[in-house]
Amino acid sequence: MPEAESKYFIYQARMISQWINNAIDRGSWAPTDMELLGDRLIRFVGGSAGVWRVLAIRSVLGDFLPQVERVALCRGNEALPLESKWTLSGVISNVRYVERSEQKELASKQAPLGRSEATMAALIPIRKTMAWWNLTQEDRRSIFETKSHHIAEGIKYLPSVARQLYHSRDIGEPFDFLTWFEYAPQHSDAFEELVRTLRKTEEWRYVDREIDIRLARD
Repeated sequence: MPEAESKYFIYQARMISQWINNAIDRGSWAPTDMELLGDRLIRFVGGSAGVWRVLAIRSVLGDFLPQVERVALCRGNEALPLESKWTLSGVISNVRYVERSEQKELASKQAPLGRSEATMAALIPIRKTMAWWNLTQEDRRSIFETKSHHIAEGIKYLPSVARQLYHSRDIGEPFDFLTWFEYAPQHSDAFEELVRTLRKTEEWRYVDREIDIRLARD
């Protein structure tokens, strides 16, 4: 990673930490805290509005989410739908647990979101155990890639399955991560294979809540 880019990510991480500390001091998040995140903030709003039609919502581990008809994606300060049953928020953060060679391969192969042919999607919110967060960064990296091959497995399905990870733990949300996938209908089997593979890994032993939401774009 170039030095300038690395410094930028460090700056962003420090800014997020400062916003979190301010919110903790107040006991809640103020609207201005979220506004400062800009377009790095995304909200998935479950209700009756949105371009993504819900095919299924199921709890893989832990508590469920209420059933909804549609999910709207709202970025930054974009207005939210007036009615909703739930909202999940996350931010685009710096890449973690990824080495330089892996980052280069990911950047060269991954597809952008929003492709016209990618009319299928999955939103999978995940929360990990305190045992995971109590591990050192080095130990988490070992479980994440050396033992579970998370990055290597994901690369196998590029560019067919586009993916974006949103960090939620940083902003005090009930889930730690929101994983968003988009793919064309003919790649549905490949996506199911990817999900099955990851759920069998050692990393997933540290997951204590997971919701699987499948969607289609009309």
